[in-house]
Amino acid sequence: MAIQSIVLYIHLLVALMIIVLVLLQRGKGAEAGTGFGAGASGTVFGARGSASFFSRATGVLATMFFVTSLSLAYLAGQTPTAPTSILEDESVLGTVPEPEVFEPDPLAVPTELPELPELPSLPGLEEPPAEEPAQP
Repeated sequence: MAIQSIVLYIHLLVALMIIVLVLLQRGKGAEAGTGFGAGASGTVFGARGSASFFSRATGVLATMFFVTSLSLAYLAGQTPTAPTSILEDESVLGTVPEPEVFEPDPLAVPTELPELPELPSLPGLEEPPAEEPAQP
């Protein structure tokens, strides 16, 4: 198993543990943590013991979360990028021939234009009379 996968699993585990710890902590006046058992654990750790324990554990897990986040970012930058498709793999493509470029021969320029074929005349159409240019 790659080191990146191991760090990713640790990262996900730490994230889940942070979520659980935040839900278990007592809010100021809200007492939301008592629904999950935080009220009963307050007697085990003492009057202030549970608050400092949960706060300290959340701080440690938050630090671990940041460390694993930075580790994942570093590892993602270090992995070599392999082709993800056949089109990006040069060994499959082989050598591509150069396209032929048409270059006209300057000495072979035609001196006269080719004659255009006459258009067939349509029945019923007459040619308009030629207009004479206006004289000033």
